[in-house]
Amino acid sequence: MTSPTLARPELTAADRCDRCGAAAQVRAILASGGELLFCGHHAREYEGKLKEMAAEIQK
Repeated sequence: MTSPTLARPELTAADRCDRCGAAAQVRAILASGGELLFCGHHAREYEGKLKEMAAEIQK
């Protein structure tokens, strides 16, 4: 039996990068269940570390 996954809403113009406040383009869902939003620049900057942390990346 698979566990249900909570659907997260699509990113909108109101969603902002947690690092710089620019428009968010990427959502990183952490294994702990938390999430981070990043603009394209910061998503690329932190991509390696997020992969190490096994974060799910949604664009």
